[in-house]
Amino acid sequence: MPPPQNRLPPAVLVRYTWAVLELAQARIRVRSALIPLPAEPVPLSQAAGRFLRQEVLAPMDLPGFDNSAVDGYAVRAVDLAEATPATPVELPCVGAIAAGESSSTPLAPGHCLRVFTGSAVPPGTDAVVMQEDTAIAQGGAARIVFRGRVRPATNIRCRGRDIQRGQVLLAPGQRLGAGQIAALAALGIARVEVGRQPVVGLLATGSELRAVGQTLGPGQVYESNRAALTVLCAEVGAKPRLYPPVPDTAADTMQALSHAFDECDLVVSSGGVSVGDKDHVRDAFTALGGRLDFWQVNVRPGKPFVFGGWRGKWLMGLPGNPVSAFVTCVLLVQPALQHLQGDPTMEVPGRLGHLAEALTNDDERPHFMRVQCAPTAAVRSSGLQASHALSSLLAANGLVEVPARTTLPVGALVQVLGWRGA
Repeated sequence: MPPPQNRLPPAVLVRYTWAVLELAQARIRVRSALIPLPAEPVPLSQAAGRFLRQEVLAPMDLPGFDNSAVDGYAVRAVDLAEATPATPVELPCVGAIAAGESSSTPLAPGHCLRVFTGSAVPPGTDAVVMQEDTAIAQGGAARIVFRGRVRPATNIRCRGRDIQRGQVLLAPGQRLGAGQIAALAALGIARVEVGRQPVVGLLATGSELRAVGQTLGPGQVYESNRAALTVLCAEVGAKPRLYPPVPDTAADTMQALSHAFDECDLVVSSGGVSVGDKDHVRDAFTALGGRLDFWQVNVRPGKPFVFGGWRGKWLMGLPGNPVSAFVTCVLLVQPALQHLQGDPTMEVPGRLGHLAEALTNDDERPHFMRVQCAPTAAVRSSGLQASHALSSLLAANGLVEVPARTTLPVGALVQVLGWRGA
């Protein structure tokens, strides 16, 4: 089957190529353009973190049978109606049922049966008395002493009380975590349909870049964006594929983009997306036949951001400054990768906190400031907020949006946007 084509008409693309979009608009544009990848069946053992592409109905009741919630004795409640500490009732114990065993013989009136946690209770039983609330009668274990009444259904986990057969358990788009995996396993579901994990190609442009481990020459720096983006992409289930740093020439940029598009579902580049003479990503992309959707997003850091389609695949070009690349990956790339797997929301996870110090933004763009949110929900800046300053990422576990020309005061309730590994 041929790959899906870019669904945005050329007139729209031209109209919005130079527009500065608000972040919400950019997300809408990305979500409307990206077509989720096909579903694939995977074993339950490989489904953690994946996004469901099917509705899951419970194939059985859970519990599948009435069973004991404790170690004790199965009884008929009516047989202990007169039991008190002063006038205890003794019942003969007629056997035992271990976990994993069952009995189809009804419990006879005036008798009890030894059971354990998880034991199937026999027909005729309507309560289980905890072992700690009983005693063995003098003369041996054949008779058990009960010193109190018991209500029907006490300590019995009834069939279907937790989950009923045919119940809608999970809906498409649900991300599978430990709780969902546990429920699916308990119901005997061995395979599920999930969205295919996108292969994301990671490019870094810049003639000054050198790989970690190489010797630096004058004016050269170690390339760190691919390392951070690898982690961020993998955290949302994508399969990162790294390519060598790309020199700042149009020919090298075109060749690198073409190679990455041949092998990947989505290409994420860093650097080369601004207006300098050495910024070749946009021109190289359009020269290959790619169609730009938008170029700039009204955020700080990270205003220059390229998004466009080519041959049914997509380019997300991030700024080259390390923090700008990190922040735009959290705000736009991670949600896009989740959407490709079937997440319908494209939302960035967040939690509420209270500012322990004021946050000030003197810029004309909303500033997504790196912050540290303590377990007490106290939020403070994690350090220097410049777009090149990696020191602020060392302690950061979230981002707080500070609107343009705004100071958020101490004590303000804020939404702390995070990433999976924060």
